[in-house]
Order: sequence, then C-alpha cells, then structure tokens
Amino acid sequence: MPDALRILVAEDEILLREGLVRLLEEAGFDVVGQAGTAEEAIHLADRLRPDVALLDIRMPPTRTDEGMRVAEVLDQQRPDIGLLLLSHHVEAIYATRLLDRRTRAVGYLLKDRVTDLDRFAEAVRRIASGGVVVDSKVVDALMGRRRAGDPLGELSARERELLGLMAEGRTNQAIAETLFLSPKTIETHVRSIFMKLDLSSDVADNRRVLAVLRYLSATRG
Repeated sequence: MPDALRILVAEDEILLREGLVRLLEEAGFDVVGQAGTAEEAIHLADRLRPDVALLDIRMPPTRTDEGMRVAEVLDQQRPDIGLLLLSHHVEAIYATRLLDRRTRAVGYLLKDRVTDLDRFAEAVRRIASGGVVVDSKVVDALMGRRRAGDPLGELSARERELLGLMAEGRTNQAIAETLFLSPKTIETHVRSIFMKLDLSSDVADNRRVLAVLRYLSATRG
C-alpha cells in the first residue's frame, strides 16, 4: 500500500484548522504539520517537506495576502511542494497571480468546498500529482466581469458550466460523469469552447486549464 500523502495545513483560525486536519485525516492523508502564521508555514514547509501545503490566503499579522506570499516563497525555494490556497471569498486576482508563477501542482479553492470531502480530497490528490485546480466560482467571477463584445458572450449555458469544470482540472471523462453526458458529447462541447475562445485545444490538462484561465483573466473588465 502506498504511503499517505503528507500535508501541511497553514490556517490561523484554530477551529477551522482543526476541522481541516480532521477532514484530511479521514480522507487518508498524513497531516505532518500545522501553522498559524506565514512565518511558521515557511519554516515547517522547509523542515517537513510535505507533498502539499494548504495555505489560508489571509493570515497574521496583517491578514491580507500572507498566504499568497508564502506560496510565492515556497514556489521559489521548494518547487517540489504542491500549493493549495484557501479563501473565504472569491479573489480572482490571487488565483491569476499564483498561476502566473506556476503551471503545475497548484490550486485555489473556496473554504466552503472542503465540506464535500470526496471533492476536496480529489483536489488535494490532483495537486500532489502535478495537476491544477481552480474553484469554479473564480471562473464565474472572471466571466461575469467580461467586456462587452468578447467571445465569452458566445458561450452557451452548458459551455459555461463545462468551462468551470475544466478550470477545476477535470478531465473530459470526469466532466462526463459529473454531468451524466457521454464523453463524445463532452468532447464536442470542449472543441466548441476552444473554437469560440480561439484557443489551442492542447491535450495536456494543465495547459488546457491555464489557457482558459489566462484568457478569462485577460478579458475581464
């Protein structure tokens, strides 16, 4: 049996941190460290070398973007560690800022997503294996601020739904299972999305996600 993935949890709200630890352990992960400040998170990540670091964006002392700054430090000093940023609010700027630095083993989720344990655990595992995961609400926010007349307005409701799932790092097969559609139908929708957005339909899932997110970021108002 393979060793459990090693996780570092950096969250200053004690009750939430304990809840995250409990959920992760229930899902079969090994929580090797807990941090309540940005400085402590960097120290523990350097010493413990976890597979994935879960980072609250807002931590002491200023509770602004400390988690984002920790991610940037770890990306430079410990690029082998997967990074998952957690936030109470949709802050698309941090997602795009993070993805501008890293194209693999990275994610951004809202904290209310952790209550769906299977989905949360899947996101952590995907990041540990080098994947990219972005909350669909971030994609919604980027699409909602689009400029008038850009190609996003040409997407159907179904295509917008698929775009959100693609940004979460889901494969066509996983999207088909989620929406109860055939893989062939999903492939047709994906081709239509990329054609309308004038993007290359690259076979690599990470590059596909990044292409979509960077397009959305570039076209937001």
